[in-house]
Amino acid sequence: MAAEAIEVQQLLQLAREKSEAARSHLFEVMGDLFQEQASVLSAQERALMVDILEKLVREVSHDIRLKLSHRLADLPGTPRELAVLLANDEIDIASPILMRSRALQDADLIEIIHHRSRQHILAVAMRRDLSMSVSDVLVETGHSDVIMALLNNQEATISEKTMAYIVDQSKHVDEFQEPLVHRRDLPRELAIKMCYWVSAAIRQFVIEKFQVDANEFDDTIEPILREQVAKAEAETQPAETLTPAEEAARAIKDSGKLTARLMIQTLRRGEVPMFEAMFAQAAELRLALIHRLLYEIGGNGIAVIARALRLSREEFATIYLLTRRARPGLGGGAVDLGRALGFYDKVAGDAALKVLERWRRDPQYLFAIKTIEQTGSRPGGGAEFFGPNSDGDGTR
Repeated sequence: MAAEAIEVQQLLQLAREKSEAARSHLFEVMGDLFQEQASVLSAQERALMVDILEKLVREVSHDIRLKLSHRLADLPGTPRELAVLLANDEIDIASPILMRSRALQDADLIEIIHHRSRQHILAVAMRRDLSMSVSDVLVETGHSDVIMALLNNQEATISEKTMAYIVDQSKHVDEFQEPLVHRRDLPRELAIKMCYWVSAAIRQFVIEKFQVDANEFDDTIEPILREQVAKAEAETQPAETLTPAEEAARAIKDSGKLTARLMIQTLRRGEVPMFEAMFAQAAELRLALIHRLLYEIGGNGIAVIARALRLSREEFATIYLLTRRARPGLGGGAVDLGRALGFYDKVAGDAALKVLERWRRDPQYLFAIKTIEQTGSRPGGGAEFFGPNSDGDGTR
């Protein structure tokens, strides 16, 4: 009996027969009709056929259902109800529908993710043109293999928030790292963060396993990291802008006239922003970090910089007192000065220089190192990295 010659009454007659052969034949015939004549079937005929198929789907053989699934997976006119029915079948029957059928809607896919097997979920993750909402639900399952399948699906749309979560998880799920960096939609900011924490994790591993000097390793890897990050940031961020004080301080340093005496004279005159800019240039530190170190309680940061720059005890004491005067409430009395000088006397010049060299490093790299050191993380080990906004100066 040719599929195109069958009428609804003949389908009903076949449906009344109870034999397995008759029902399997009916299932195949209706599959042919959906495939070959879907565009000419009336709404009533389609509804009737779907109703019959729903009643027979568990009574016909596995092979027949599998054949129908493959036939209808790429058919534009497949009824949604029938697609949902097949998508909830055994996984080999469901896979073609889950991965290819456009009849399924997001709500259907999300329902399958919540209630069907891991294999069904994986099939959804490999589906073409996945929406953000479905991708979010897939990641919420927490299954590494599902997230891997999603990452490898370049046609899936993943929200930036969900991508950020996966990047964070990739600290301790190594398998995520390679597909992440190959995602065309990986935001540049997240790619840069990955560079930092991966570098810090590798650093920790190399230092512990091979007894490499930390500063020597940083001297090697940080320039490479900075170069790569600078290239990425140059495409999205404006060029560095300096305040007038910073520009003047840089010019003074370039001329070779930046001395401790000039800095102290500037501070005595009350030109605090200019002094801060010159002190930052002398120490080769970011101005934001200089602000923190200059005005912290106790003055330990100033002492470290003074020792590293070979400033005399008197020069350190003068800078300490004048900065306290510029910021009332920080102390600066005789007792405070005595404690600050005591710390200055204890700090060795070489040790201070090593600390200063550390502060000079990229703040995000230092923040990554600090986090790795505190948590004991290694490549492949769990550690939190993306914490609250911080300048990540690495100070302790």
